[in-house]
Amino acid sequence: MPDLVLRGGRVVDPASGTDHVRDVTVSEGRISSNGASQDAEEIDCRGLVVAPGLVDLHAHLRQPGFEHKETVETGARAAAVGGYTAVAAMANTEPVADNAAVIAEVLAAAARAALCDVFPIGAITKGLQGDVLAEMGEMVDAGVRLFSDDGHPVASARVLRNALTYAKAFPHEVVIADHCEEPTLVRDGQMNEGAVSYALGLAGRPGTAEEIAVARDLAVARLTGGRLHLCHLSTAFAVELVRGAKREGLRVTAEVTPHHLALTDDELVTYDTNLKVNPPLRTAADREALRRAVADGTIDVIATDHAPHAVEEKDAEFDRSPPGTIGLETALAVVLTELVAEGDIDLTRAIELLSTGPARILGAAEHGGPIDAGRPANLVVFDPDLSWTVEPPFASKARNSAFLGRTLRGRVRYTVLRGDLVVEEGKATR
Repeated sequence: MPDLVLRGGRVVDPASGTDHVRDVTVSEGRISSNGASQDAEEIDCRGLVVAPGLVDLHAHLRQPGFEHKETVETGARAAAVGGYTAVAAMANTEPVADNAAVIAEVLAAAARAALCDVFPIGAITKGLQGDVLAEMGEMVDAGVRLFSDDGHPVASARVLRNALTYAKAFPHEVVIADHCEEPTLVRDGQMNEGAVSYALGLAGRPGTAEEIAVARDLAVARLTGGRLHLCHLSTAFAVELVRGAKREGLRVTAEVTPHHLALTDDELVTYDTNLKVNPPLRTAADREALRRAVADGTIDVIATDHAPHAVEEKDAEFDRSPPGTIGLETALAVVLTELVAEGDIDLTRAIELLSTGPARILGAAEHGGPIDAGRPANLVVFDPDLSWTVEPPFASKARNSAFLGRTLRGRVRYTVLRGDLVVEEGKATR
């Protein structure tokens, strides 16, 4: 491939602590400190931001088994259009990603698509059933570094203890990620339990269900010393528990989604099924607590929880519609609009939450920066000021976005994967 020069962009790189205007030259798939060749392709990046490619720690690509919702290829395309060069794909497929064969299938599909790197997440337990540990060893040998039964909280403290202990035994220590929810408190719940759910006549999912599970998980992490990651936290008290655990020195990280940072349960007065997510949208007080936690470092990652569904599934009655929103194509813009423009965090912190932090947890050494000579050229170039309205068609196979019809600020112009322009002028090149 020819050399590439990103000319005159604002380079924001949390890994090296830099934020200044300079050219970035790419040669043979890597950042180069040498001059570009005469046939190099030049891109005028004046007024644009050049940053490490984004990394999503939590996405549902649905393949194998649910290709009517999404495939690895369409999910990878959505990721690339959203500025992601790496995505961790959740294990709740059919068959479940609880063995090396399914992991290999996902990796092969990602290699064919060649749009972003896909890191399959292995199931903690066989079949996501919660009682017997999956074949973690063979999946680690296949490259898995993160395990989760996402959507199925590890209900047994004994099983969680075994998983956290076992995860410490590998040469490359792996991370156990849990969906924190006490299942007996949320059966049939449709939204956050509170004043809005009572007014709408919808069964609630209390924040207490999350908080009980977070407290339990932190206690088990304290017991084992294992690396614990808490998925998509949504309540003020849950992040306060994490804040205390970090002060104590526990090996815990946590994520929050763009939709929980931007929206509240008040939005559900329209019964819009695109706003039905799990965990549910919480109160304004919870949202503000999440924003503070993102700003002060309690939260390590902003993850999309990209959850595509077929149109007919989301068009059902509210209580029959599955929870979930797509998010890969809007995450960066939501963060820029809701957090950076509002002054909650600066741009460097935003990139750290969307790229450098998740890459570190995932063990994705080629992603997240630094943008230094010799490093793989996995980059995103975006216009931080461009306003646009969220509407179909999407690169994703699905259209169930919680931000449909909303105007956001900031849009990806180019995504570079190992020196290859996989997104050009906002469109995937393949």
